[in-house]
Amino acid sequence: MRIRVLGAHNRESQDSKFVSLLIDDCLAMDAGGLASSLSFAAQLKLKAILLTHYHYDHIRDIPAVAMNFYLRQAAVNLYALQSVGDALSAHLLNGKLYPRFLERPEGNPTVRFIPMEPYQARQIDGYSVLCVPVKHSEPAVGCQVTSPDGKAVFYTGDTGPGLADCWERISPRLLVIEVTTPDRYEAFATESRHLTPALLKRELTSFREIKGYLPQVIAVHMNPELEEEIKAEIYNVAAELNAPVNLAHEGMELSL
Repeated sequence: MRIRVLGAHNRESQDSKFVSLLIDDCLAMDAGGLASSLSFAAQLKLKAILLTHYHYDHIRDIPAVAMNFYLRQAAVNLYALQSVGDALSAHLLNGKLYPRFLERPEGNPTVRFIPMEPYQARQIDGYSVLCVPVKHSEPAVGCQVTSPDGKAVFYTGDTGPGLADCWERISPRLLVIEVTTPDRYEAFATESRHLTPALLKRELTSFREIKGYLPQVIAVHMNPELEEEIKAEIYNVAAELNAPVNLAHEGMELSL
């Protein structure tokens, strides 16, 4: 399994992109930086897009990808909670900001929305995908994707602390987890349901207690203007846990 980090941040500039991950060139998780990171030909290789929740920085490129598929008379499957499909239909693919690609062309829509139910594994293009609720300000799930040879990655999407129930249900080799701010913003992170390095350490300690191991960990969704501070604190977390914990970056590739 090959994982590419297309976008690793929660703010966008010429040097940072909204979060998006790509597995084996065919399965995307979140779409913040999806279209802007791939050629037209690479976009057409997508078999499925998984969305963790409906906040804009995670769904932003869905209209652009949809337009590119539509003009090629192709279609892509989109998997998410029903609330995400409802938000796309009402606010982005609503016939005003962008065409209703969830309905057009009639009878064979460009974006084929398939609702996901938490805790129910689904086979998607040869991969097993399990969505598990996480602790965020809106309904949100993390997704574990397992390849045909049994290698698994779990991506939390946006989440705050309190993931013990989630850890019970997954067993990844790679954990991609959000860390939005440095520790001095812990009150803000807790209120908005995000993580800091210190909060991450607590969650990873919980993971190790429950599962008996720690996977490789990379953090995404960082505020780019605070990244150096986050990086220093993540380095300390890795040392204290004696575990591989690093920050992701655009263009990062990992193999399982």
